Amino acid sequence: MTSTVAEPKTSIGREEELKSMYEQINAKNMFPFWAKRSDVEHDEIKQLMEGVKAVPFHWSYKRDLEPLIHQSARLINHADSDRRSLVLVNPGLKPKRATVTTLYTAYRLNDPNEVMPPHRHTASAIRLGLTGQQNFTGVEGEDIVFGHGDMVLTPRDTWHNHGNVGSEPAINLSVLDYPLVETLNALQFEHDYKEDGKIKKKQTARFTPDYSARMYGTGGMTPRFVDHRRGGGDSSPMYVYRYEAMREYLERNREWDGNPYEGLLVEYTNPIRGGPVYKTMTFFMQMLRPGEKTLALKQTASLLISPLEGSCKCIVDGESFAVDKFDTMAVPGNGWMELHNTSATEPAILFIASDENALDAFGLLQRFGRTASGEVIRLV
Repeated sequence: MTSTVAEPKTSIGREEELKSMYEQINAKNMFPFWAKRSDVEHDEIKQLMEGVKAVPFHWSYKRDLEPLIHQSARLINHADSDRRSLVLVNPGLKPKRATVTTLYTAYRLNDPNEVMPPHRHTASAIRLGLTGQQNFTGVEGEDIVFGHGDMVLTPRDTWHNHGNVGSEPAINLSVLDYPLVETLNALQFEHDYKEDGKIKKKQTARFTPDYSARMYGTGGMTPRFVDHRRGGGDSSPMYVYRYEAMREYLERNREWDGNPYEGLLVEYTNPIRGGPVYKTMTFFMQMLRPGEKTLALKQTASLLISPLEGSCKCIVDGESFAVDKFDTMAVPGNGWMELHNTSATEPAILFIASDENALDAFGLLQRFGRTASGEVIRLV
């Protein structure tokens, strides 16, 4: 009588069949999802945890960025491209254009009296003035001239154009949620701006240059006589936040105890609804007083840090980075971070971009602090 029970395979035969099966799975664009600790090569939990990730990284303005920014302005002109920006690419995420997982930072220089044509996209963005006092961004008919430390919004789906209306070169920094929007397969661009059916290289001004400050620049007062649904309707209707007001606020509260994990940290908010200016990212200005050092903070949110005044030491998981004026420091989520103003006489003023509100919307925001005695406590 013939047995119906399969003969057990030898160990060698099983290993060969396993290898063949994994090769077929990979060739057919699949992934084996069965954790087997003894089979390290195909332990999918280990592979998922060790996937592509952003790493802490520092770009020096003086050493890395400024020479290339000026060179690009000399070599690339309007005839070559409608934009001229240097995007900071995290080495852990290459070739993806991302400075941290969901955000990227870019630097650009505009020559005197140089204004690029309008465009719009589904990514939201901000521009932060670094040098020059006559950076220019036109947003949905509001012509904004801005300088050092001023933050200008270009919300998703708003027609906008960038440039410089001054007689000296001007450099600004951008932060966009491009990597997040790209991941969600929602990225779109348009370049042919029209008015009355005709393509135009510049938008006609429909608002006064002081519109944002005039309507929204006084806290606690909301005008009922204007339409607040600007752009896509889900971002702040205030398109420019002046550094002078933020700097004065920080200075006024300089003697406050502050937060031991963040020093004096102030968030830019929507004047109508409160909360962040965008749903996908939020922005802060932070003062580290002379000699101030924060306690270690760990969070799932990622940060982009750029000093506007002074400098700081940024320590991520024990690795120290010297971050100077106009540099960018990428701090991916889930690393222990400390900030230290090493100056004994001058404050450090840091501009910070974060994706914490996007994570919070998905219930993924976690924050932990380490006390001076080393105890880990949950903050959020």
